[in-house]
Amino acid sequence: MLQYLQQLWETSSLSPHGICLLWRPELIWTHVGADALIGIAYYSIPVALAYFVSHRNDIAFGWVFWAFALFILACGTTHFFSIWTLWVPDYGTEALIKAVTAALSVVTAIGLWPLLPKALAIPSIDALQRVNAELKQQIDERNAALAALQAEKVERLKTEDMLRQAQKMEAVGQLTGGIAHDFNNLLTIVAGNLERLEVRFRDDPAAHRSIKSALEGASRGAALTQKLLAFSRRQPLTTKRLDANALIDGMSGLLPRAIGENIAIDLRLGSGLWPIEVDPNQLENALINLAVNARDAMPDGGRLSIESRNCIDPLLGESETLKGHFALLTVSDNGFGMTPDVLSHAFEPFFTTKPVGEGSGLGLSQVYGFVTQSNGRIEIVSEPDRGTSVRIYLPRAPAETEQTAAGATISLAAAAAGQIG
Repeated sequence: MLQYLQQLWETSSLSPHGICLLWRPELIWTHVGADALIGIAYYSIPVALAYFVSHRNDIAFGWVFWAFALFILACGTTHFFSIWTLWVPDYGTEALIKAVTAALSVVTAIGLWPLLPKALAIPSIDALQRVNAELKQQIDERNAALAALQAEKVERLKTEDMLRQAQKMEAVGQLTGGIAHDFNNLLTIVAGNLERLEVRFRDDPAAHRSIKSALEGASRGAALTQKLLAFSRRQPLTTKRLDANALIDGMSGLLPRAIGENIAIDLRLGSGLWPIEVDPNQLENALINLAVNARDAMPDGGRLSIESRNCIDPLLGESETLKGHFALLTVSDNGFGMTPDVLSHAFEPFFTTKPVGEGSGLGLSQVYGFVTQSNGRIEIVSEPDRGTSVRIYLPRAPAETEQTAAGATISLAAAAAGQIG
């Protein structure tokens, strides 16, 4: 082995490579320039590969890059040594360098071929972009589903709150109606006896004054029971077909006297408003009640707006029947507004935020009872310091031909019942 190495490095019997080129300068320097540039490039490529792999720990098969770097580095060394052997016949060392290069190239090739299936299995940039786009779409769909679920949850909680409020108002209404009915019967007995006493003691001034005061108290109690019966939807209503716009327009002279001159009144009456079938006196009382409440919310003056327009329930849409068709009356102010806690109790009888002696707490409850008894619905939208809007939805009245047909049907049924009886 030692003798083999000695023979490998023995150069005395060899000639430099330049002699094969007859030492022609153009050939010599062309080889030198070409091999120098190739060697420099071969030396720079491994540096770039090493820098890339060392800064990307996520690269798959990183050892292949290092193997390529060593192989290319060895190839560069052979080119530099080709320049050396132009003048120095050191072919043994050149052979050893080529042997190392060959070994590195063989190892790299052997390791590379088994990796090809795995390398081909790695997704391309386009495939990754498609997968990312699909993932983003799925995320967007999930977020949309979560948003819809959250909206449905909020809507469900709102519906549950409305149901609880309706059940509470129904229970309070039944209790209130029962008490008011019994109390009204008692007042009737009291008032009847007081009227008899008034006739009997007409010649006694002192007794007459006392009986008169008692009758006035009974009358006020009767008026109170009427308000409670209105809330409990047990008051008698005299309904008629009417144009709400005409009724509101007819109140334009009454409203300023009811709320004062320091409050501007803005009427926005929509054209073509559907007719409704309600008790006109009760509707007028309801609007005056709302106007007075708005006045109390604007002690320093402000603006009262009464708006009317047609409204269709979006859950029912344009059905063939008139179910879901409403005339919407909105009474708005820019006063104090209500907090959520006050808003949740606004329709309850005897609930008031006014000082003791300045309000009975029956105004809104009376409006609530009238609207509900008229098969409508009422809602309040209010924010503190932003004002309040009360929306009254009253069902659209059927066409007069339908009313006539319904009346004829009832008459025929009554006649038939009379004949049978």
